[in-house]
Amino acid sequence: MARKLAVIGAGLMGSGIAQVSAQAGWDVVLRDVTDEALGRGLDGIRTSYDKFVSKGKLAAADAKAALARITATTDLEAAADADIVVEAVFEKLDVKHEIFRALDKIVRPDTVLASNTSAIPITKIAAATEHPERVVGVHFFSPVPMMQLVELVRGYKTSDETLAAAREFSESVGKTCIVVNRDVAGFVTTRLISALVVEATKLYESGVATAEDIDLACRLGFGHAMGPLATADLTGVDILLHATGNIYTETQDEKFAPPELMRRMVDAGDIGRKSGQGFYKH
Repeated sequence: MARKLAVIGAGLMGSGIAQVSAQAGWDVVLRDVTDEALGRGLDGIRTSYDKFVSKGKLAAADAKAALARITATTDLEAAADADIVVEAVFEKLDVKHEIFRALDKIVRPDTVLASNTSAIPITKIAAATEHPERVVGVHFFSPVPMMQLVELVRGYKTSDETLAAAREFSESVGKTCIVVNRDVAGFVTTRLISALVVEATKLYESGVATAEDIDLACRLGFGHAMGPLATADLTGVDILLHATGNIYTETQDEKFAPPELMRRMVDAGDIGRKSGQGFYKH
């Protein structure tokens, strides 16, 4: 019997999670609030599959079969019979609370409720449910089809069974997992990249070095595949501003205080690749 996944949110992350899961044989329900958002998500999945087919990395028949396993809907009730639900909506706690409160009443008692959050503590998200033991962090990386890592985050009340089910799901879609045993804001990866991006932005902002040279230093000096400012442009300066802001609010640690330049860039709409301008012109 095919396993069923529900993905809440058809943006870049949600559609990517749906894509790799359908390709791995999961039946996927992709849910968003508007048909337009669902259309954009499905178009992105289709385009990505086509690229893999054209490069010889995926058979056309397999791509077609994977696409057929994805059902798009605006109805949250469609998650009722899912084995696992992955929430991938905007990084705001009240938005996530609303979804998890509703899901808690819709899904089966044994369903795992996962969040793809990159910075909000899982314990805070789980607090909206009657069963916090079945809530876990399953943090994928962008772009989901290309990035191998998943960060599994244990909330204060997450059970061993829930963590094991989250690992089994993540590995079934071809990912390698790390486990975050203490539910600190930003977990492991977002804390590391946030600290690096904040410091890189301060160096750039104060004229110490150009964006190109700061990124070059990280690539050639530390062996990073991509420098922190190029990473900010790829991820979205707005997304990283939210993430660093969340960690700073939670920890009051000055190293996570978002620099003024990041705030001004977001105010001006210079948020990276998706707007055509960030630390670089795209």
